[in-house]
Amino acid sequence: MADEQVDTIWLTQEAFDAASAELEHLKGPGRAAVTAKIARARDEGDLSENAGYHAAREEQGQQELRIRQLESMLRHAQVGEAPAGDTDQVSPGCRVTIAYDDDPDDTDTFLLGSRELMALDDSTDIEVFSPQSPLGSAIVGKKVGETASYTAPNGKPIEVTILDVEPYKA
Repeated sequence: MADEQVDTIWLTQEAFDAASAELEHLKGPGRAAVTAKIARARDEGDLSENAGYHAAREEQGQQELRIRQLESMLRHAQVGEAPAGDTDQVSPGCRVTIAYDDDPDDTDTFLLGSRELMALDDSTDIEVFSPQSPLGSAIVGKKVGETASYTAPNGKPIEVTILDVEPYKA
């Protein structure tokens, strides 16, 4: 199965280790536990009306999906800090603060990067936008003070001004 075009996923060493440990657990003891549940449910008889069997199969499907997600993430992971560069320029791995041009007092601060990073780092609750999202793709490469526009999911054009950019540190 070929991956879609995936950009580098920046992970801290701790997040990489946590993802690796989760993957190892899911592929080993996790798979064994779900297989045992399916076997026990299968022994109960008629599978067409066996809720336990269907629940165990659903759990197995969710687990296999998570295994594929983790494998893809780890395959595309870069451990460490995002490359140092022009710190006032928006790039993946940066914490970005924007102001909405229709209401300059309305600001948002978020991580431009991977949701996988935040899923593994529960010590913070910063919002994450993908560089491929409408907002993310509009601001990548912009510098502090520059404006960018994108189209919201409701079709409304939105203009933002970059207020601050800094490398993300978990």
